[in-house]
Amino acid sequence: MWPAEGRQRAIIESVTPEIDGGRYAIKRTVGEYVVVEADIFGDGHDQLSAVLCFREAGTERWQEVFMEPIGNDRWRGQFQLSRMGQAHYTIQAWVDHFKTWQQDLHKRVEAGQDVSVELLIGAELIERAAQLQRGDIHDKLRSYAHRLREAQDAAIETALSPNLGELMRVYGERPFVSTYPERRVWVDPIKARFSAWYELFPRSCGPDEHTHGTFRDVIARLPMIAEMGFDILYLPPIHPIGRAFRKGKNNSMTPEPGDPGSPWAIGGPEGGHKAIHPQLGSLADFHELVAEAKKLNIDIALDIAFQCSPDHPYVKEHPEWFKKRPDGSIQYAENPPKKYQDIYPINFETEDWQALWEELKSVIQYWIDQGVSIFRVDNPHTKAFGFWEWCIAEIKAQHPETIFLAEAFTRPKLMKSLAKLGFTQSYTYFTWRNDKWGLTEYFTELTQTPMREYYRPNPWPNTPDILHEFLQTGGRPAFMVRFILATTLGASYGIYGPAFELCEGRPVRKGSEEYLDSEKYQIRHWDLDTPDNLRPLIATVNHIRRQNPALQSDWSLVFHPTDNDALICYSKRTFEGSNRILIAVNLDPFHIQSGWVNLNLAALDLEHWQTFKLTDLLDGRHYSWQGSSNYIKLDPWTMPAHIFRLES
Repeated sequence: MWPAEGRQRAIIESVTPEIDGGRYAIKRTVGEYVVVEADIFGDGHDQLSAVLCFREAGTERWQEVFMEPIGNDRWRGQFQLSRMGQAHYTIQAWVDHFKTWQQDLHKRVEAGQDVSVELLIGAELIERAAQLQRGDIHDKLRSYAHRLREAQDAAIETALSPNLGELMRVYGERPFVSTYPERRVWVDPIKARFSAWYELFPRSCGPDEHTHGTFRDVIARLPMIAEMGFDILYLPPIHPIGRAFRKGKNNSMTPEPGDPGSPWAIGGPEGGHKAIHPQLGSLADFHELVAEAKKLNIDIALDIAFQCSPDHPYVKEHPEWFKKRPDGSIQYAENPPKKYQDIYPINFETEDWQALWEELKSVIQYWIDQGVSIFRVDNPHTKAFGFWEWCIAEIKAQHPETIFLAEAFTRPKLMKSLAKLGFTQSYTYFTWRNDKWGLTEYFTELTQTPMREYYRPNPWPNTPDILHEFLQTGGRPAFMVRFILATTLGASYGIYGPAFELCEGRPVRKGSEEYLDSEKYQIRHWDLDTPDNLRPLIATVNHIRRQNPALQSDWSLVFHPTDNDALICYSKRTFEGSNRILIAVNLDPFHIQSGWVNLNLAALDLEHWQTFKLTDLLDGRHYSWQGSSNYIKLDPWTMPAHIFRLES
């Protein structure tokens, strides 16, 4: 079989970035660059040229930038993104006959050879290029061709001029171009890269534990949340809660009168996923909450949990969307030996799958219509992956500003696949990485491997489901340690508050990661003014993050060795190096730890002989260090970390 064009001689291989051979889109946010590299070569010794072509979302117009060789047939180019939505990029390469001619001419001239015929060859190449152009470019090219046909000495100088070379690079012929298959990049809002999430239960915002909180109570909390520096307020499900098999306090199977049940048991006589729990308020109240939060630069994020209580309208209206057991009952959720009789999973293998998909997508669209653009998705790994790829693509095609956070604590390949399919951010294993080796290995994988092209980590030190042993046993210092790690390792992070800021560390029983008196099953009244709460630290660190661009992205993360495994040290910097942040943390919440840090000076743009100044942004103290080896000592009961800014 003949090739489509056998005269294409440029080969394009090993392109980065691309995910699974182009099956999935890479991710960026508005204003970021895409740096593209490829192996580009051809037969023989002819010179090649290559361009990186890109097309932003919402336009059919392609733009191009020339790629430059960086050694060993590797080429590089980059472009910046300015629009949300799906952009495209590709590479074109060709044998550049004029570049080859100009290089060979230079060699012949240096060797003292007669180049009269070669000048005529060059003139022909220029004239052919002129025929493809109009106006001023046409005239310039014709003038160059004419000068090459003049006296030899002047013609040689003209032929070898960089100006002519650049003109022909841009406007010269591009014969038999090789084109790489198009690749996609999804461009998200900046909050997809840099954000601070705060989670609370609206029903616990009332004046006491006997009074169900409302949206208006949440509005009253907004100034405090803004003062702490959070820009996303995440609410667990706000829908009606089922009565059947309702769970009691501490996940009891025998609820007492008045127990509110779990918000994740969605659906009741009042409605399902498009309804609001009546004790929280009205839809108008919710609109007011969204509007008041916006005034403080806070976005409301909602929980998307595609599961139903036995009382959900879907159960009666669409019984075919659920699994039936041989006795005719509907299969409730199980993780043997655990049973969740108050929740019915949705059956994504139903024959009516298309109608199911459309209905679930309409749930997200409904809340977008109410002013919500950020969603935390509950257990997405237990739903069909094909559904998520379709649904997210459908939603973001119309609403590219939408952010989806995947709450999936499961096997690595499943978590990675969800990110590839379209989830904007992802939960991580951070909660269970508490030693230096685990943190270093994991965050190196997240930020320094191809995984970073599609997986945006969002580390949480705690969630309503997870109270790690480190927080149970380490007291207030443990909460400080984990907070500083989350906020500086991750450009985006979240906390479940006010449990976190009040250092709530009581498990339901030893060996469990469940909270005692968990808000998932009861209303909690929090004394927000308890002495030693972490609000001042939280506000300080969030202010540091906003003032230092180095902490607003993940890719510059570098770990620096220490001689004490209880001490971890790492840095981040902006691309141009104008902002450099160095963090050191004592991972031991019980004891003072000290040791020597061996700095990677190149990563900090420092020389080994330099004395450099540092300011600890946590307390304002100034330090003077020199060279790579420097001493630190950290007391977990005063401040278990340094957040240094390197001064210019």
